[in-house]
Amino acid sequence: MAKFDVAVIGAGAAGMMCAATAAQRGKRVVLIDHAGKLAEKIRISGGGRCNFTNINTTPANFLSENPHFCKSALSRYTPADFVALVKKHRIGYHEKHRGQLFCTESAELIIEMLKDECAAGDVHWRMPCKIASVEQTDGVYILDTDTGTIEADALVIATGGLSIPKIGATDFGYRVASQFGLRMVEPRPALVPLTFDPQAWAPFAELSGIALEVEVATGSLKGRNPTGGRFREDLLFTHRGLSGPAILQISSYWTPGTPIVIDLLPGVDVAATLIEGKGTIKKQLGNVLAQWLPTRLAEGLLLAHGFALDARLADMQDARLRELGAAINQWTLTPNGSEGYRKAEVTRGGIDTRDLSQQTMMATKVPGLYFIGEAVDVTGWLGGYNFQWAWASGVAAGQAV
Repeated sequence: MAKFDVAVIGAGAAGMMCAATAAQRGKRVVLIDHAGKLAEKIRISGGGRCNFTNINTTPANFLSENPHFCKSALSRYTPADFVALVKKHRIGYHEKHRGQLFCTESAELIIEMLKDECAAGDVHWRMPCKIASVEQTDGVYILDTDTGTIEADALVIATGGLSIPKIGATDFGYRVASQFGLRMVEPRPALVPLTFDPQAWAPFAELSGIALEVEVATGSLKGRNPTGGRFREDLLFTHRGLSGPAILQISSYWTPGTPIVIDLLPGVDVAATLIEGKGTIKKQLGNVLAQWLPTRLAEGLLLAHGFALDARLADMQDARLRELGAAINQWTLTPNGSEGYRKAEVTRGGIDTRDLSQQTMMATKVPGLYFIGEAVDVTGWLGGYNFQWAWASGVAAGQAV
């Protein structure tokens, strides 16, 4: 039987950060993972370059049933702290878009950095290692694993959510939480493409591949967040629905049965501009719209709303132009679902933070049991925020165990 001060289950971003932090404080730490390949989610993130943080991170960039919970950890381990670690390991990075920081070379460098930080504290590894059961006896956690029994005074669960099962996502963390009586916020896919009824989507399926900057909103969580569920980002048409950063962002706010509203031309009052131009613009309506929108999209919108492609702007009634303006500036449509965990970048919901200490990440009624990272009901926006939560929550637990 192997004995440790701390056992960390899950060798992803949060787990490695926690293990390294605890071990460098002198704790005897074992890091356990069921996968054969280390930190696959880091490896594939950001197109293989790892969007490892966002310099604009604030608590307002996160969703949770308990929105104040993330403040403590985020304030104590900031993007600047992680950037300092990246610089210490001489990893090149650059800012790509709206505060998003990426590796200049490869995400592998972040994985190697975390391994080196674990090595600096002499972290013990068990990988691949499957856990048959977790028990607590006299304040000690006993793990029955296929590499032998492990005892630890503290147990940290960093097993993530249900997103991207093909790289090993499971509900292990949720099962442990349930076993020890912690509440759950229902998990669901987030940062995920949205889908629509195939028949209703048929007129738009042919627009697959078109991308443009839009403003997208949903009222399902209005007032819960400073954005009110509103983002200005790129949108991508797909055969089954909509994707791109705008849709991934709004998907975290969207609830089934509620519509999303898309402004395909933010900053342009389409109806007013068209009506004003009737007397001076002699072009066909399709050609006018093609000045602002991709041609295929302009034509698709006209056909979907019953306009002839060769209709002249000057011949159109104001009422019809207002209809067209609304279709472009306030395109309202209701998804029938999402692409699910298969394509979701993260899982929304998870272990209810009301049952955890925001300072230490420990379960308030179960001494020595901690939950960090994506397993917890804290979900960041697209753009490096979820990694920053992994680092911050990992450090918070690593300093407390």
